[in-house]
Amino acid sequence: MISIHEALDAVIGAVRPLPAEEVPLLEALGRATAAAIVSPEAVPSFDNSAMDGFAVRGAELVAGRREFRVVVDIPAGSWVTDELGAGEAARIMTGAPLPPGVDTVVQVEHTGQHGETLVVMESPEPGANVRRAAEDIAVGDVLFPRGARLGPAEIGLLASVSCERVAVARRPRVAILATGSELRLPGQPLGPGQIRNSNSFTAYGQVLAAGGEPVLLGIARDDLDETRRLLAEALEHDVVITSGGVSVGEYDFVKQVQDELGVRRRFWGVATKPGKPLAFGTRGDTLVFGVPGNPVAAMVSFEMYVRPALLALQGRSDLHRPYVFAAAEEPVRRSRDRTEARRCRLLHRGRGWGFTTTGPQGSGILRSMAMADGLAFVPPGYPGAEAGAELLVMMLEGSAAERPPFPGGPAAPAVAP
Repeated sequence: MISIHEALDAVIGAVRPLPAEEVPLLEALGRATAAAIVSPEAVPSFDNSAMDGFAVRGAELVAGRREFRVVVDIPAGSWVTDELGAGEAARIMTGAPLPPGVDTVVQVEHTGQHGETLVVMESPEPGANVRRAAEDIAVGDVLFPRGARLGPAEIGLLASVSCERVAVARRPRVAILATGSELRLPGQPLGPGQIRNSNSFTAYGQVLAAGGEPVLLGIARDDLDETRRLLAEALEHDVVITSGGVSVGEYDFVKQVQDELGVRRRFWGVATKPGKPLAFGTRGDTLVFGVPGNPVAAMVSFEMYVRPALLALQGRSDLHRPYVFAAAEEPVRRSRDRTEARRCRLLHRGRGWGFTTTGPQGSGILRSMAMADGLAFVPPGYPGAEAGAELLVMMLEGSAAERPPFPGGPAAPAVAP
């Protein structure tokens, strides 16, 4: 068996980022940029008012002038070319351009008006309440580097500089294949000794969440020819995920078929619990993962190895989930010769975190994963400890600890254990 670090290095080292494609802006949400994006426009493109009020010369306010003659109204979307003279003011709306000759906006609440005469009752500093041209973005600014994930704010920022299309990495196509004659799909009747195929469904969701395009290839029965046929089809995709069939049983055909089809095995077996019988190989640029058949082991293996690979294929720079140190709210059981990933719930504790496990931790207890928002890593040979011991915890999707409820809370180190 190899260590977590060695396994991750082998996986990421085998990744060749996918080619770029250009998509409409609204289709780029959640995608990774294929190249640095440079702004073609300034934002804002002109000096404008930050609020409703009156535009005046700041120097006149400094000199003590408090009365001005209102000579023009400027709503948003209009444009005034005439310069305002001494003692003149413009009524101006939020977002409207400042006319020539003025540089300060007095908010309407701090003024009074008698006919065309404006009275400033509270004088702001010169230049106040004005959004300057290019104060957000200047022409030529690098908005995002290559490999940046485009979320809602990023999409809005690109729209603000008139980007209609974006070059992003192609989504990896991921073939998902379950193995085992005992498996049945939801809705099918269960015979004696048969179980539901949940692994394909969890993998489908995990692939989608990681930005990939999942392709369900069904279930390969414990038959050599059927396994060969379905695995050959799977190898036409960017990534292959098989669940089950990678142990040492008499009917575990996946490794044999991989060898026949030219898959180069990089490793088989990682010193983790759950997830020990993980297999990883490549054929050309196709990444081939054989995750264990137990549902928790399959999900944990995906989180630790497959998800980073899918992000790397898309050119993402943020390959790993955030990690925090959290104090156990209960005694920590000892571990043996492998790193154990125990499913847990994260709790805010002042300016830090605590955690509790999600009940029985067997690799077939999928509820332990559904209840979890973190994986607490117990080092190999850990002697056990009382409540209060700190462990490294990977924050999963939707973890409460991703959103600290206080400013300046502890930062989560973006490193793998």
